[in-house]
Amino acid sequence: MSKFKKKKSGELPPVSTASLPDIVFMLLFFFMVATVMRKNTLMIENKLPSADQIEKLDKKNLVMYIYAGKPSSRYRASAGSQARIQLNDKFADVSEVKAFVLAERAAKREEEVPFLITALKIDGNTNMGLVGDIKKELREVQALKINYTTKSGKASDNFK
Repeated sequence: MSKFKKKKSGELPPVSTASLPDIVFMLLFFFMVATVMRKNTLMIENKLPSADQIEKLDKKNLVMYIYAGKPSSRYRASAGSQARIQLNDKFADVSEVKAFVLAERAAKREEEVPFLITALKIDGNTNMGLVGDIKKELREVQALKINYTTKSGKASDNFK
């Protein structure tokens, strides 16, 4: 006759944590892939004009952005109400555009420099004099590939 041993205590067995590192790394990988990093904080009003014949840029890493427009209500007290230029995360003067373009070129690999595009994200109500000044500064540093960023729509919507 055999003897059966009874468990003396009714405790549950410990939870297995063997698969926990796999789950943590899977979640980490998911959030790294799904998260989008915002490059710049927009400090100006940027209501882009509409256009009906637009093309999408393929390589966004070869684009340097220059924003222009009136400062948003949050920054109006310190920056005024006149149209301003924003380079990266700070307001800038027209004379600083050259240094910005040269710094962007220096940050890229040598073979990518000829393919750099300057994208102007200009508010629809911005004075063309400011845009002309920006373009003049770009010409002086031979940044001749310029893209005007717009939103999709009818061009007649800009006159409303």
